[in-house]
Amino acid sequence: MEKQYFKFTGSGGEYFKIWIVNLLLTIVTLGIYGAWAKVRRNQYFYRNTWLDNSSFDYHGDPIAILKGRIIALILFTAYSQSIKISVTLYFVALAVVMAILPWLIQRSLKFKLRYSSYHGLRFRFGGSTKDAYMTFLLWPVLTLFTLYLLSPFTHKSIKQYQHGNSFYGNAPFSFTGTAGSFYKVYGKAFAISIAAIIGVSLFGGALAGIFGAFGGFAGMSATPSPKQIIMIVAAVYGFMILAGLFIGPYFSSRINNLIWNNTQLENFSFGSQLKARSLFWIYLTNVLGIICTLGLFKPFATVRLLKYKLENMYLEADSHALQQFVADQAQEPISALGEGAADIFDIDISL
Repeated sequence: MEKQYFKFTGSGGEYFKIWIVNLLLTIVTLGIYGAWAKVRRNQYFYRNTWLDNSSFDYHGDPIAILKGRIIALILFTAYSQSIKISVTLYFVALAVVMAILPWLIQRSLKFKLRYSSYHGLRFRFGGSTKDAYMTFLLWPVLTLFTLYLLSPFTHKSIKQYQHGNSFYGNAPFSFTGTAGSFYKVYGKAFAISIAAIIGVSLFGGALAGIFGAFGGFAGMSATPSPKQIIMIVAAVYGFMILAGLFIGPYFSSRINNLIWNNTQLENFSFGSQLKARSLFWIYLTNVLGIICTLGLFKPFATVRLLKYKLENMYLEADSHALQQFVADQAQEPISALGEGAADIFDIDISL
């Protein structure tokens, strides 16, 4: 079957203008403009994302976003300040935050999809509150008690909840990823991390031995000097940073491919083919660019990363079948249960 690749037409220069204005206005308004900044940012990214010659769009309400951020700020403030009053109050605040967080995440997912569209037709989210508490409270708590051994299963459950309860019009998305496949990715990433730790240890030990050996041959003390110690530490940290910059892209590419290669929209399958080496190069050059420009390269870095991820995703469908599918969905009445009217709980807590 033909593959319809996603395409991103935005540029770092265009986004920089939006980013710098958003940043300045957010600072001047003490953060209040941040909600409007998010709408502008999302609209730019959505409207420059294309599939089969049609772009996506974002219709988010900044007031709803601001409302969600105020709620999140109140919860965070109550939680962070309660420990200064009493330990009992701290645990009460923690319990309240944990009790309400899954509900807030569910509302945020509903908001995000309700105000996203493709070809003029809105997406929607139908995940239940009960499943939200299972996904975002029960499994994470059990993950802590199992010393994170349930992390892959919890990750899989989150994606199952997100993708398996999403709709495009009335057409359902589905997710077929298994816990075993998540454990496989996590296991390989963990093995690479252990290998990197061993490599860093051997590298540091070898450097110390080399400096000591040269010092002994020269008739000097075999113990490294303070200057040599600084050089060893700098070299070890540099090695650690490079290792971290590779492990992150490896995990990100493998998990992203796993998720999208197991996601379907009715009879159409998504696909992703990210490469760890390509992501590593993008991450490395983005970090260097941001450091060298004191942060001004950040919007360019964001566009580079997003463009690479999007343009390595596709939907398996020939153009005619996809257009017919979209036309059919546009003619079907949207379920009142899924659409509903915006109410006081129509909030978005994501940043």
